Amino acid sequence: MNRYLFVIDYQKDFVDGALGFPGAEKLDEGIAAKVRAYGKGHVLFTRDTHFENYLNTREGKNLPVVHCIQGTPGWACYGETARALAEVEAPAIDKLVFGMDITDPATAAVLPEQADEIELVGLVSNICVVSNAVVLQSKYPEATIVVDAACTASFDKDLNEKVLDVLQGLQVKVINR
Repeated sequence: MNRYLFVIDYQKDFVDGALGFPGAEKLDEGIAAKVRAYGKGHVLFTRDTHFENYLNTREGKNLPVVHCIQGTPGWACYGETARALAEVEAPAIDKLVFGMDITDPATAAVLPEQADEIELVGLVSNICVVSNAVVLQSKYPEATIVVDAACTASFDKDLNEKVLDVLQGLQVKVINR
């Protein structure tokens, strides 16, 4: 079976930086363990990627908090998860919006040709995790898409619970809820 783990935006700015929130750091050990369990060739990760003009973008006008500027410490992956991603040589997908652009040649080059199951973990559940679950569901319509509720979170606990309900409504398998 072709199983893949996508670590979504588990970056310093979302854990303890500009948009960090209490509890995000607690996901680190579980995500790192999953990365190591899936191993080389079965893990990919996304990085929210912005540039100096961020505040002039649509997102920046709606969320005027400078974050994940390419090359800054806040753009880097966080903690033990960062070390685990390096150990398994997971390829990065730099994304400019909430969901990855699967038509971008750099992204398409690292995506698996086919997948039976895709598990998503990371941040933020009600923004980038749900967006990427939908994108991956469209790319791999016959794959089982899984979100591990124990390895995702939001700055808003109510929104986190609501998005897990929405994901289930989209036929995403939510585990460890």
